[in-house]
Amino acid sequence: MNPRPFWLALAVACAAAAGCAAQPTAETTLKPATTTTGDEPVDRARARIHTELAAGYYELGSMGVALEEVKEALRSDANYGPAYNVAALIYAALKEDRLAEENFQRALRINSLDHDANNNYGSFLCQRKREEEGIRYFLEAIRNPLYQNAERSYVNAGMCARRRGDLARAEGYFQQALRLRPGQPQALYQMADLSYSRGSYDQAREYLNRLAQVAPANAEVLWLGVRVSRRLEDRNSEASYALQLRRNFPDSKEARALSTGEIE
Repeated sequence: MNPRPFWLALAVACAAAAGCAAQPTAETTLKPATTTTGDEPVDRARARIHTELAAGYYELGSMGVALEEVKEALRSDANYGPAYNVAALIYAALKEDRLAEENFQRALRINSLDHDANNNYGSFLCQRKREEEGIRYFLEAIRNPLYQNAERSYVNAGMCARRRGDLARAEGYFQQALRLRPGQPQALYQMADLSYSRGSYDQAREYLNRLAQVAPANAEVLWLGVRVSRRLEDRNSEASYALQLRRNFPDSKEARALSTGEIE
């Protein structure tokens, strides 16, 4: 299977978006807004607020409004790094890659330790088949001792390595993520899938069982469960996974594959 999209990080509030995405799918995630004191300059406060609004509109897919908000943020304070990070994500969504890259680089010139900008730039590069460059930025994010979600960048690095076919390196990054957070859902899923791919079906089942304890199963997870159970000749588990897949995700491509008997 192809690795799923990368985690993105925005140093802003969840705004109008309904919280962070469920696992194990790696979706855009938003961190709580940083609290400020009365010492925050007016221009910086205005830039921060417009950046938060831009991120909220970005989450909702309203890229035009998001772009106007982030431009207003930069008019208020041209040295506010998080605004360039959000601007880069917006330009990337609009397929303006040159502008996206310029804004990522500007954010990192302002603060080379910005773990959000490093993580997001890494995602941008990996999605454009510049995997080695991307992994380097993920590792830069992880090196920041203040980064509280380093396991996410390890997962991103693992998916990036997997995209280029470096499975051993990918597994190493996923295991690093699990050392930091043993219940990290996407790392558990990726390890289950890698284990299945190399024929380690008992190990794949162990990772799936761990995943079931920390996150609800989506269609992709249930489909992997069907295939692992079939390889292990565990008919009860296979039937259970298949029932959940048909009942909860009847229109998914995984349910269609199940109905046609397309077992890898």
